[in-house]
Amino acid sequence: MKNYVANLKNDLPASIIVFLVAVPLCLGIALASGAPLFSGIIAGIVGGIVCGALSGSQLGVSGPAAGLAVIVLTAIQDLGAFETFLLAVVFAGIFQFILGVLKAGIIGYYFPDSVIKGMLAGIGVIIFLKQIPHAFGYDKNYEGSLAFTQNDGHNTFSQFYYMLESITPAALIISVLSLAILILWEQKFMKNIKLFKMIQGPLVVVALGIILNIVFANTGMGLQADQVVSIPVAESLTGFINLFTLPDFTQWNNPQVYTVAITIAIVASLETLLCLEATDKLDPLKRVSPANKELRAQGIGNFISGLIGGLPITQVIVRSSTNIQSGGKTKTSAIMHGFILLGSAMMIPMVLNLIPLSSLAAILLLVGYKLAKPALFKQMFRTGWTNFIPFVVTILAIVLTDLLVGIGIGMAVAIFFVLYENYKKPFFFEQGQQFGESGNITITLAEDVTFLNKANIQRALQIIPANSTVTIDASRSINIHHDVIEIIEEFKINSKERNIKVIIIGRDQKGISDSPMKILEASVKEFNLEPALAN
Repeated sequence: MKNYVANLKNDLPASIIVFLVAVPLCLGIALASGAPLFSGIIAGIVGGIVCGALSGSQLGVSGPAAGLAVIVLTAIQDLGAFETFLLAVVFAGIFQFILGVLKAGIIGYYFPDSVIKGMLAGIGVIIFLKQIPHAFGYDKNYEGSLAFTQNDGHNTFSQFYYMLESITPAALIISVLSLAILILWEQKFMKNIKLFKMIQGPLVVVALGIILNIVFANTGMGLQADQVVSIPVAESLTGFINLFTLPDFTQWNNPQVYTVAITIAIVASLETLLCLEATDKLDPLKRVSPANKELRAQGIGNFISGLIGGLPITQVIVRSSTNIQSGGKTKTSAIMHGFILLGSAMMIPMVLNLIPLSSLAAILLLVGYKLAKPALFKQMFRTGWTNFIPFVVTILAIVLTDLLVGIGIGMAVAIFFVLYENYKKPFFFEQGQQFGESGNITITLAEDVTFLNKANIQRALQIIPANSTVTIDASRSINIHHDVIEIIEEFKINSKERNIKVIIIGRDQKGISDSPMKILEASVKEFNLEPALAN
């Protein structure tokens, strides 16, 4: 508790900025999902307050996700009613909680660093590209879209052409001035001034946007309805309560409800685990968040969101990265952003509806740039081609498809390089040893020898000269595929014709198993690793 209070000076400003970014994202994703606009706000409130409180992530922010918009849109149409869909969200939350109890969160640890960093950079590029039209006043595509193909029939690049035909001077002026302020706020001399350290640049940008919006409205240059935030306005407390919706529990025996629930649970869990891993990479303190605890928190969040009329929830990288870049230190910022969202929706929706989307576009342009800085590309290039190529492929695939498909393509390329490296290094000879020298040859097998190594091992054994002594050392091996064992056994038989003496050491003496799982289980028991694997 003491830590949370001490960091309140950082978390409070960050929570306000995250809130400002979250409002149009929640509304835009609800619009793209074919759901009531307020369902996005509900998901944002629950994601902030409930998931934020229960999560083990200190910097992650949860809410409705753009990656689920197509699934939600299709599900509402297939189920025939939004209330029936809400029941599926309730069941999806239960399934997610069960996944957390079953420790399915370990899946997130199997994504390589190159793919995770590629995901962050790819999302940064998408945010930057998608916000350019909003900065010019072209707002035909919904806020928060991450897919290449857009709901208006255009794509990420073709929208630039139509944008140039629909430039709104007021929006462009607001975005240019906003960007200038944000860049100025990033300069070192500004950070040394105490007043400017206390007041965040994005807050100044939003305040300026509201003032300019009012000024332009009085001079005939006012922004259109689709160029500002558009949150539903309730005229009374009763009207506000009526914006919440209950699920249709009479559909509990509809098999389609369970199909949708399982789909949402799996996709939302995968997206959450990826964002959790990415958020930990961005964390300046490099804290590691417990994945299984996150799944349980998301499960409870989706259960509650479905009960009161909200969209499905995941941890989302746009809001999480905004939180980090705005100076957030603990989970207080995520929780407070949820409370601010709730209070604002109740009491000042008319004020929120004065915020220009071009102001928020300027904030997100800077967020996107920071996620895909040129320095990151240089850093990944220095790590070698086996990391750099999956990194770049992941970025391109995400930009040209969508988040989950792009990550899948990046993973396929990363796995290819893993297999290729494994193929190249199934064994090694002792340093300085050459065939024919003294007639003694030692082949030391690698830790993991798979069926992909068959060809290399077969060729190496075939070129061993006659009248040699060959020692095959398997003492370091944890797993040797049956096919490789068979090749070695056949070589032992064939070697007699060429007067080759074969010595095999390691496997029989140590009783090494072909099953890596048995090794893991033995390690857990021997080193008492259960507590470390429990979260």
